[in-house]
Amino acid sequence: MENATKEEQATVKHRDLHQHVTDTIIRQLETGVAPWQKPWQGDEPCLSLPYNFTTGNKYQGINILLLWTTASNKNFQSAEWASFKQWQDKREGIRKGEKGTLIVFYDTFEKEEDGEIKKIPFLKSSVVFNRCQLASYIPKQSVPIAERQTWERVNAMEEFVQNTKAVIKEHDGGAMYIKADDHILMPKAEYFIETYTVSPYQGYYTTLMHELTHWTGHPARLNRQFGKRFGDKIYAAEELLAELGAAFLCADLALPIFETGHNANYIANWLTALRNDKHFIFAAASEASKAAGYLHSLQPK
Repeated sequence: MENATKEEQATVKHRDLHQHVTDTIIRQLETGVAPWQKPWQGDEPCLSLPYNFTTGNKYQGINILLLWTTASNKNFQSAEWASFKQWQDKREGIRKGEKGTLIVFYDTFEKEEDGEIKKIPFLKSSVVFNRCQLASYIPKQSVPIAERQTWERVNAMEEFVQNTKAVIKEHDGGAMYIKADDHILMPKAEYFIETYTVSPYQGYYTTLMHELTHWTGHPARLNRQFGKRFGDKIYAAEELLAELGAAFLCADLALPIFETGHNANYIANWLTALRNDKHFIFAAASEASKAAGYLHSLQPK
């Protein structure tokens, strides 16, 4: 791994990658702030989906969380990432002392079993650096709040929702997806209140993206299990999946996500699941990317 310290190389080489990644997410959740949350106001009004500067491809699944975690902890202003060599090929150098961020991907190797060649998947790692870590990078000047670009994108969000053809009914209760009737119940828009970091429209559409992610799990669509009660593993997985799906969608649609509406009980529930299963966060992040992709596939080309 280019420009990684010997200690980092040894850690990754001799450690189970699934556990290494899971521990990274656990440490972030233990701070009380999830990798997909931005509970402050700053120069960048929303999280952006990280992408590779050289290829232009957006990162998927667990890698979004890993890169968001680093970006949050180091207050990076850019969503552009690339390997040491990729930056070098662009004649860019990494500042001395900067550490890269681990990302992972699956590869396969061939193995003969019962006279048949089978491809066995395994997890590999790489290291990438953010544009903010380049020697040439000049931080953006802080812009007064009054002069910042307005992100009131109600029309774009509403158009995205309508294109899904999901049945959405407003009522006087909470937000929920009713699988048996295949429709979404939402509190009336006027019930959402403004907070220090979230406008009513942001709260409404962030919540709606969460429920739309649940909606993709219906048997007629992506056919996921939902779980039966709070606390069971399948329920926790679906709730985490919906939380991640909402974050991925909002980032793609330039909608700020400053808070998620879930309380400490949900984070504690996810922490228990992560500690008991090193594959839990991988599956949830992967399925969340699939759900977000499905909703995007329903939009006009």
